Amino acid sequence: MPVVAGLYALRNIFVNLYYVEAEPTAGQARAAWVLIDAGLPGAASKIRRHAEEVFGPNNPPTAIIMTHAHFDHAGGLDGLLEAWPDVPVYAHPLELPYLTGRSSYPPPDPTVGGGLMAWSSFLYPKHPYDLGSRVHALPADGSVPGLPGWRWVHTPGHTPGHVSFFRDSDKVLVAGDAFTTVVGESGLATLTQKQVVHGPPAYFTPDWDAARLSVATLLSLAPQVAATGHGIAMHGDELLQQLEQLAVTFNEVARPKIGRYAHEPATADASGVRSVPPPLVSPWLKGVAVAGLALAALALAGTGKKRKKEKKAYRAPYRDNPARPVPARRW
Repeated sequence: MPVVAGLYALRNIFVNLYYVEAEPTAGQARAAWVLIDAGLPGAASKIRRHAEEVFGPNNPPTAIIMTHAHFDHAGGLDGLLEAWPDVPVYAHPLELPYLTGRSSYPPPDPTVGGGLMAWSSFLYPKHPYDLGSRVHALPADGSVPGLPGWRWVHTPGHTPGHVSFFRDSDKVLVAGDAFTTVVGESGLATLTQKQVVHGPPAYFTPDWDAARLSVATLLSLAPQVAATGHGIAMHGDELLQQLEQLAVTFNEVARPKIGRYAHEPATADASGVRSVPPPLVSPWLKGVAVAGLALAALALAGTGKKRKKEKKAYRAPYRDNPARPVPARRW
């Protein structure tokens, strides 16, 4: 089922990607289309199968355009570019460091809390992809390659080069993760897909001031349809009312009360990440650590082993150093 005419969604476990049909031209034999985002690692085959169902076999997209390059939105690129050797990729200039192997993203922040998706975020990949010459900057004039009638809007905060896509004729918005329509930090909400306009996934958002301004920017477009990176698309008055409420109360309802980036952003430029604030270990994490040490001590006592108690420093359960780029195919 299309979200609206010419816009098709594919849910890849917990993330969405979109197929957008271009306006037909005279004498065109088959529909031209563009892919927005590339899903999780290993998703390439599923994405191609769905494309064939919608647009027919041997009909690759005109382009792949990226809202941003987090692992759940760019993971399928390697397989897609191998299958579609002539298809270019486009992203905002500030997102190119993460698609050309030059920089990892800032570390995820499990200390924001909110549920399983947030607490397990220290496991999520943050390495860059290296697409070489296959990736290009989006046109500076705001146009979208392969999609006349659409424009891209810079919506930073979740990532430095995050963009959303907007079709003015019917006010259709593909928002990426600038905001979502599910509580993305919660494993239960992600499973049930309960609809609600919500902020960007908190565990992967390193600049909350920019994220707040981006929500306000998208509200100013007065979208009638919002297709987001996480959650089911929303329409009409309910969408606008909830989006306005999010914009007005953003710092109260979306911005974490605690967290590594809650009050100090990571900084980045065209070369990638420049600085990140120090990691934060919240009181509940300290409590978990203390409880774990206590249980370990009891287990040792139960075996009859007597060892001198040693004071141990607790370390946050995620790697703070930027990950090295994994070996990737250069195109």
